[in-house]
Amino acid sequence: MLLLVQYTLIFASVLMLVALGGCFSEHSGVINLGLEGIMVIGALGGALMMRALPNSWAALPTILVVLLGAVVFAVAYSALLGVACINFKADQTIVGTALNMLGVAAATVLVKAINTAADPNNVSSEIQYVEAKKKFLVNIAGFEFNWFMLIAIIMLVVAYVVLYKTRFGLRLMACGEHPQAADSVGINVYKMRWAGVLISGVYGGMGGICYILAGVSLWKFENGVAGFGFLALAVMIFGQWKPTRIALAALLFGLFRALSNVYFGFPFLVALNIPGSVYNMMPYLISLVVLAFTSKKSRAPKAEGIPYDKGQR
Repeated sequence: MLLLVQYTLIFASVLMLVALGGCFSEHSGVINLGLEGIMVIGALGGALMMRALPNSWAALPTILVVLLGAVVFAVAYSALLGVACINFKADQTIVGTALNMLGVAAATVLVKAINTAADPNNVSSEIQYVEAKKKFLVNIAGFEFNWFMLIAIIMLVVAYVVLYKTRFGLRLMACGEHPQAADSVGINVYKMRWAGVLISGVYGGMGGICYILAGVSLWKFENGVAGFGFLALAVMIFGQWKPTRIALAALLFGLFRALSNVYFGFPFLVALNIPGSVYNMMPYLISLVVLAFTSKKSRAPKAEGIPYDKGQR
């Protein structure tokens, strides 16, 4: 049971971070379907930092530098979405899909190039971070606490305060609901949408590095992030674009994802003789069922996905 709670919290942390990133972007009026690719690039930035840092570093500076690396890479990558969709008014769905495909391919090529430069016989797309990973973990009476669990809660509070308690957040949401009205009172819609996209990069990058740290001590980047970016979108929609509801939805989806790791520890589940692949599919099946029953009641920002034209009223 303790292992189930541990995995549920870490997977929920990943989903919550990425879904909150999508929430910021969509509240500004830009659909960010590229969260999967942003996660991969964020994970790449963090993994490269972990590979480069000396083992002698203490836990706190290691965590901060790894986070910084993930965020910088992810924000830079999310800027591609901003340029295409905000500046050039490209179709946001197509751009997001392209970013997802490009992210995995670019990370794989880059890691293979780095590995080959260090060792000509090493053409893998893996990065190992055995020692660095240990600095993110604290054993508390058999419970493996990951610092990302705390980071996710902090970022949840930050998201709630920014969106609902600050002038910036209210202006951001106004741009996703009625950008022409926001512009008429002096709000720069283009800047607010850029802010939403870049903030989604911050959260997506954190979610990406959190995801690979939830697993083993090395990551093969050609595997991507197993659809967690899309699962986070389902969490965001189920959570109605509201941070507190997103947190609850992330716990639900995180629970079903955790079952695939620990179902063998429950005799009644083992007795059912269900293949492990079914448990792996469960969070994605649940997302389909949940969205099928709740999508009609979803209230997305009214202007999301619509390129802003300053000349229209």
